[in-house]
Amino acid sequence: MVLAGGHARRLGGADKPGVLVGGRTLAAWVVSAAARAANVIVVGPERAELRPLRPAGGLRFVREDPPGTGPVDALRRGMAEVAMPWVAVLAADLPFLRAQELDALLTAAQGAVDSASPSSGAILVDAERRPQWLTGCWRTSALLAALGTHRGQSLGGLLAPLRPAELAVRIEAGEPPPWLDCDTPADVRWAQEWQH
Repeated sequence: MVLAGGHARRLGGADKPGVLVGGRTLAAWVVSAAARAANVIVVGPERAELRPLRPAGGLRFVREDPPGTGPVDALRRGMAEVAMPWVAVLAADLPFLRAQELDALLTAAQGAVDSASPSSGAILVDAERRPQWLTGCWRTSALLAALGTHRGQSLGGLLAPLRPAELAVRIEAGEPPPWLDCDTPADVRWAQEWQH
Protein backbone atom coordinates (compact mmCIF):
# COMPACT_ATOMS: atom_id res chain seq x y z
CA MET A 1 0.00 0.00 0.00
CA VAL A 2 1.35 3.39 -1.03
CA LEU A 3 -0.02 6.44 0.78
CA ALA A 4 -0.02 9.15 -1.88
CA GLY A 5 -2.42 11.80 -0.61
CA GLY A 6 -1.82 14.58 1.87
CA HIS A 7 -1.08 18.28 1.59
CA ALA A 8 2.77 18.38 1.49
CA ARG A 9 2.80 21.50 3.68
CA ARG A 10 6.61 21.44 3.97
CA LEU A 11 6.78 21.48 0.16
CA GLY A 12 4.46 24.46 -0.09
CA GLY A 13 1.46 22.30 -0.97
CA ALA A 14 3.12 20.78 -4.06
CA ASP A 15 1.96 17.45 -5.48
CA LYS A 16 4.69 15.59 -3.64
CA PRO A 17 4.14 12.10 -5.15
CA GLY A 18 4.32 13.75 -8.58
CA VAL A 19 7.68 15.45 -7.99
CA LEU A 20 10.26 14.29 -10.53
CA VAL A 21 13.49 12.69 -9.35
CA GLY A 22 15.76 11.09 -11.93
CA GLY A 23 13.09 11.41 -14.62
CA ARG A 24 10.40 9.55 -12.62
CA THR A 25 7.84 10.68 -10.11
CA LEU A 26 8.43 9.86 -6.47
CA ALA A 27 5.33 7.66 -6.51
CA ALA A 28 6.67 5.76 -9.54
CA TRP A 29 9.89 4.92 -7.67
CA VAL A 30 7.88 3.43 -4.79
CA VAL A 31 5.44 1.49 -6.98
CA SER A 32 8.39 0.10 -8.94
CA ALA A 33 10.00 -1.10 -5.70
CA ALA A 34 6.77 -2.96 -4.91
CA ALA A 35 6.24 -4.34 -8.42
CA ARG A 36 6.51 -7.99 -7.30
CA ALA A 37 3.74 -7.59 -4.73
CA ALA A 38 0.51 -9.56 -5.03
CA ASN A 39 -1.17 -6.22 -5.66
CA VAL A 40 -0.41 -2.55 -5.13
CA ILE A 41 -2.98 -0.20 -3.62
CA VAL A 42 -2.36 3.51 -4.00
CA VAL A 43 -4.34 5.64 -1.58
CA GLY A 44 -4.54 8.95 -3.39
CA PRO A 45 -5.52 10.44 -6.72
CA GLU A 46 -5.18 8.29 -9.81
CA ARG A 47 -1.83 8.80 -11.53
CA ALA A 48 -1.53 7.94 -15.20
CA GLU A 49 2.25 7.54 -15.01
CA LEU A 50 1.85 4.57 -12.66
CA ARG A 51 -0.37 2.50 -14.96
CA PRO A 52 2.46 1.36 -17.30
CA LEU A 53 4.46 0.02 -14.33
CA ARG A 54 2.06 -2.97 -14.17
CA PRO A 55 2.78 -4.50 -10.76
CA ALA A 56 2.54 -8.29 -10.77
CA GLY A 57 -0.87 -8.46 -9.12
CA GLY A 58 -2.37 -5.26 -10.46
CA LEU A 59 -2.65 -1.64 -9.40
CA ARG A 60 -5.66 -0.07 -7.71
CA PHE A 61 -6.37 3.53 -6.67
CA VAL A 62 -8.65 4.39 -3.75
CA ARG A 63 -9.32 7.59 -1.78
CA GLU A 64 -10.10 8.20 1.85
CA ASP A 65 -13.31 10.16 2.48
CA PRO A 66 -12.87 13.05 2.70
CA PRO A 67 -9.53 13.15 0.85
CA GLY A 68 -6.51 14.60 2.63
CA THR A 69 -7.57 13.81 6.19
CA GLY A 70 -4.22 12.29 7.12
CA PRO A 71 -2.23 9.07 7.03
CA VAL A 72 -4.32 7.16 9.59
CA ASP A 73 -7.52 7.70 7.62
CA ALA A 74 -5.69 6.90 4.38
CA LEU A 75 -4.33 3.71 5.92
CA ARG A 76 -7.79 2.75 7.18
CA ARG A 77 -9.23 3.20 3.68
CA GLY A 78 -6.43 1.27 2.01
CA MET A 79 -6.69 -1.61 4.45
CA ALA A 80 -10.29 -2.16 3.34
CA GLU A 81 -8.79 -3.39 0.05
CA VAL A 82 -6.13 -5.72 1.50
CA ALA A 83 -6.78 -9.46 1.12
CA MET A 84 -3.27 -10.81 1.79
CA PRO A 85 -1.91 -11.86 5.22
CA TRP A 86 0.94 -9.32 5.03
CA VAL A 87 0.92 -5.72 3.89
CA ALA A 88 3.75 -3.26 3.28
CA VAL A 89 2.74 0.31 4.12
CA LEU A 90 4.85 2.87 2.30
CA ALA A 91 5.05 6.60 1.82
CA ALA A 92 4.91 7.80 -1.79
CA ASP A 93 8.08 9.87 -1.48
CA LEU A 94 10.88 7.30 -1.12
CA PRO A 95 13.00 7.51 -4.29
CA PHE A 96 15.73 5.18 -3.04
CA LEU A 97 13.58 2.36 -1.70
CA ARG A 98 14.10 -0.86 -3.65
CA ALA A 99 12.61 -4.35 -3.79
CA GLN A 100 15.42 -5.79 -1.66
CA GLU A 101 14.44 -3.57 1.29
CA LEU A 102 10.81 -4.69 0.96
CA ASP A 103 11.93 -8.33 0.87
CA ALA A 104 14.03 -7.75 3.99
CA LEU A 105 11.11 -6.07 5.76
CA LEU A 106 8.80 -9.01 5.02
CA THR A 107 11.42 -11.48 6.24
CA ALA A 108 11.98 -9.46 9.41
CA ALA A 109 8.23 -9.12 10.04
CA GLN A 110 7.59 -12.83 9.57
CA GLY A 111 10.56 -13.72 11.76
CA ALA A 112 9.39 -11.38 14.51
CA VAL A 113 5.88 -12.82 14.53
CA ASP A 114 7.20 -16.39 14.57
CA SER A 115 9.50 -15.68 17.51
CA ALA A 116 8.56 -15.24 21.16
CA SER A 117 8.36 -11.51 20.52
CA PRO A 118 4.91 -9.88 20.59
CA SER A 119 5.74 -7.97 17.40
CA SER A 120 3.24 -7.68 14.57
CA GLY A 121 5.54 -6.37 11.87
CA ALA A 122 8.79 -4.66 11.01
CA ILE A 123 9.87 -1.14 10.08
CA LEU A 124 13.01 0.42 8.72
CA VAL A 125 15.01 2.58 11.08
CA ASP A 126 17.34 5.28 9.84
CA ALA A 127 21.02 5.72 10.67
CA GLU A 128 20.06 7.27 14.05
CA ARG A 129 17.66 4.34 14.68
CA ARG A 130 14.59 6.54 14.36
CA PRO A 131 11.49 4.59 13.28
CA GLN A 132 10.29 5.09 9.74
CA TRP A 133 6.60 4.44 10.22
CA LEU A 134 5.81 4.67 6.51
CA THR A 135 8.40 2.10 5.51
CA GLY A 136 7.08 -1.03 7.16
CA CYS A 137 5.54 -4.46 6.73
CA TRP A 138 2.68 -5.64 8.94
CA ARG A 139 0.55 -8.66 9.67
CA THR A 140 -2.78 -7.63 8.14
CA SER A 141 -4.92 -8.96 10.99
CA ALA A 142 -2.90 -7.07 13.62
CA LEU A 143 -3.01 -3.81 11.67
CA LEU A 144 -6.78 -4.10 11.12
CA ALA A 145 -7.30 -4.80 14.84
CA ALA A 146 -5.22 -1.74 15.78
CA LEU A 147 -7.14 0.45 13.35
CA GLY A 148 -10.40 -0.80 14.82
CA THR A 149 -9.58 0.62 18.25
CA HIS A 150 -7.37 3.61 17.39
CA ARG A 151 -9.11 6.97 17.66
CA GLY A 152 -6.22 9.39 17.15
CA GLN A 153 -4.54 10.77 14.04
CA SER A 154 -0.96 9.90 14.99
CA LEU A 155 0.55 7.19 12.81
CA GLY A 156 3.22 6.50 15.43
CA GLY A 157 0.49 6.29 18.07
CA LEU A 158 -1.23 3.63 15.98
CA LEU A 159 1.83 1.59 15.01
CA ALA A 160 4.20 1.81 18.00
CA PRO A 161 1.98 -0.38 20.25
CA LEU A 162 2.35 -3.16 17.64
CA ARG A 163 6.01 -3.31 18.71
CA PRO A 164 7.51 -3.76 15.25
CA ALA A 165 10.91 -5.33 14.78
CA GLU A 166 13.42 -2.70 13.70
CA LEU A 167 15.35 -3.29 10.52
CA ALA A 168 18.58 -1.34 10.12
CA VAL A 169 19.78 -1.47 6.53
CA ARG A 170 23.50 -1.36 5.96
CA ILE A 171 24.37 1.19 3.30
CA GLU A 172 27.49 0.86 1.22
CA ALA A 173 29.73 3.91 0.97
CA GLY A 174 28.33 6.34 -1.53
CA GLU A 175 24.85 4.77 -1.60
CA PRO A 176 21.72 6.78 -0.77
CA PRO A 177 19.60 5.71 2.22
CA PRO A 178 16.41 3.82 1.31
CA TRP A 179 14.51 5.59 4.10
CA LEU A 180 15.10 9.08 2.67
CA ASP A 181 11.70 10.68 2.21
CA CYS A 182 11.34 13.91 0.29
CA ASP A 183 9.51 16.10 2.79
CA THR A 184 11.28 19.42 2.16
CA PRO A 185 12.69 21.28 -0.86
CA ALA A 186 16.19 20.44 0.43
CA ASP A 187 15.32 16.70 0.48
CA VAL A 188 14.03 16.92 -3.10
CA ARG A 189 17.13 18.78 -4.31
CA TRP A 190 19.41 16.20 -2.66
CA ALA A 191 17.49 13.31 -4.26
CA GLN A 192 17.47 15.00 -7.66
CA GLU A 193 21.21 15.63 -7.51
CA TRP A 194 21.80 12.02 -6.50
CA GLN A 195 19.69 10.58 -9.34
CA HIS A 196 21.01 13.04 -11.95
